[in-house]
Amino acid sequence: MTATSFETVNGHAPGFDAVALAKAEAIRAEAAAKADAARIKAEGEAEAEKTKAAEEAEKLRLENERKRLRLEKDQADHQAYLAKKAAEKAKADAEREKAEQAAEEEAEREAQLLAEQERAERWWKWGARGIYAVGLIIAAPVQFMHFWDRERPFLIAAPALLEGLALVLAFGAAWAVAHRRDVAPYRIGIMISAATAAVINLHGGMTKPEIGFNAGLIGAIASLGGPIVLMAYEHGIAQKADGIPSFRERRAAERARREADAAREKARAEKQAAEAKAAAEKAAAQARAEEEQKRRDDDRRASHDEVWKVADAMRSARGSQYVTEQIWAEAWYRVTGCKTVGITPEIEAQSRAAQARMKVVADVPIIGDFAQVDSLRPARAKKDPEAPDGRRNNGGTPPRRRPGDSQPPSPIARTQARLERTTEKKD
Repeated sequence: MTATSFETVNGHAPGFDAVALAKAEAIRAEAAAKADAARIKAEGEAEAEKTKAAEEAEKLRLENERKRLRLEKDQADHQAYLAKKAAEKAKADAEREKAEQAAEEEAEREAQLLAEQERAERWWKWGARGIYAVGLIIAAPVQFMHFWDRERPFLIAAPALLEGLALVLAFGAAWAVAHRRDVAPYRIGIMISAATAAVINLHGGMTKPEIGFNAGLIGAIASLGGPIVLMAYEHGIAQKADGIPSFRERRAAERARREADAAREKARAEKQAAEAKAAAEKAAAQARAEEEQKRRDDDRRASHDEVWKVADAMRSARGSQYVTEQIWAEAWYRVTGCKTVGITPEIEAQSRAAQARMKVVADVPIIGDFAQVDSLRPARAKKDPEAPDGRRNNGGTPPRRRPGDSQPPSPIARTQARLERTTEKKD
């Protein structure tokens, strides 16, 4: 009899415990899962710490960068401020130097002009006195020869009287100028004395051969020339002291006056032209406004007769020239009851009916073939066919479901469900 050995008994190997093996496999899988979870958690925490550290470092870097940029901006602003202040100071210094230079140049010109005036006045003064002295030297001998008489020697003092009289009156004229007194009497006296001396010199030259006509003529000219020149000098000094303008100054003042009158006339003409233009524009604008008001009134009277009657009555009661927009708005409200001009009760009713229809269309539940579109939950994305099955390495145990694994209901599905529940409760 051949011995027979059984490899399996009731489908199991002798001494094989499937339950214990399954429990051990489950324990091993659980331990491996816990280890993987701990490893993943540790890796996640490490990655989180690394990410946090990187974020902190980036945040610190950005903060430092912002501080650096702010500091650079402040430095740039400070440099710009310093440059601006330096430019302003340089400009002010340049303007001050320019003003000082202009003042110095003006002072120098004034000094030169004053020096020139003093020089001219000095030459003019001594020139006039020199001419008077030369005339006295020429005229006095002629008069001495004319008045010389052995029987009457006292007449030798006559030339001193005639020429001295003109000289003393010239001194009196200078005194009158210095003390701002009337100088005309002195000048009249000077001219009378000079004319008398000139006539005597000319008469002596014509009647006495020892004098001669030429000597008499030149003596007459000398008697007149010296006092006339000296009087002209004193006249200029008097005008300067009295502030009387010279002919050149009067001519310049007259030219400036004519230029100022021309400028005023031009400005007045320009002003009149501008006023005329403004008046014309205002009249044109007024005409356009009146035409527009007439068009508006005719249109309102033709299209809204009832409102127009009320508005015209309100205009008349208030004393207004036209039916203003405020009056028209008040009249529209009184007649139609609507505060918005242009809206009537019929238009308001039609608008509200259209709004109600739109609300009904937008809020009613979807009934029909499209009622289940996106009904409860969105479709889950299809899994890649090449992806490994997660259940192959855990003994065939399905993976554990955790909160958040499923897709949440869509907003459209929630709204549809709420509307359906409300409809069912009403029924």
